[in-house]
Amino acid sequence: MTANRIPVIEIFGPTIQGEGMVVGQKTMFVRTAGCDYSCAWCDSAFTWDGTGKNEIRMMTADEIVAALRDTGGETFSHVTVSGGNPALLAHLDELIALLHREGIEVALETQGSRWQDWFLQIDQLTISPKPPSSGMNTDWAVLDNIVESLTANRRSLSLKVVVFDEADWQYACGVHKRYPHVPFYLQPGNDDLTEADPALLLARLLERYKALVDKTMASAELRAVRILPQLHTWLWGNKRGV
Repeated sequence: MTANRIPVIEIFGPTIQGEGMVVGQKTMFVRTAGCDYSCAWCDSAFTWDGTGKNEIRMMTADEIVAALRDTGGETFSHVTVSGGNPALLAHLDELIALLHREGIEVALETQGSRWQDWFLQIDQLTISPKPPSSGMNTDWAVLDNIVESLTANRRSLSLKVVVFDEADWQYACGVHKRYPHVPFYLQPGNDDLTEADPALLLARLLERYKALVDKTMASAELRAVRILPQLHTWLWGNKRGV
């Protein structure tokens, strides 16, 4: 029987998880290639726009775990699967099961455009629907089904919306109102993906973070929310592989 293969574009770490419900978590990253979205401000467009096609390796679950060990040794007990959109991959359950057998927790982030049964095996699942500034449209019927299924099965679930402008803010309010029972995170967007100086980028990101905090503090719509920075950009700027 031929082993299923997963399109992997990066394996790196250990580093910290920079955003979402497990921010600050020491983790390894497995970044998969391919996405059904093409967000205007995507910070990992190389996973889907063709610029990273020569970096893609078709790997089995065993090969991915071996590469994680080669890179991180015995220094980690947590893996984050990112993309692109890893929810496009029907056979990711094989990797999740193997990591669990190794005693490793698995986190994953997806935009909520596609359901996979293996969502129920993820230890920390972040759904990050994309706001208007992305240029993408949310399929609310699909997202409703995902949230309902995960909630019914008592899985660890959170929602995260990245905010760039007022339209995004209103979208975030709508998401929180639609799913008030789900832990909700806001994050200011990084609107300067070309800045090479981490110090200059940090100053800009701090301004955007403070503005989002101030706006949220005055809001009666967003009460049970957490506002997080994109922590890895504060530390390393726009650098890849950290």
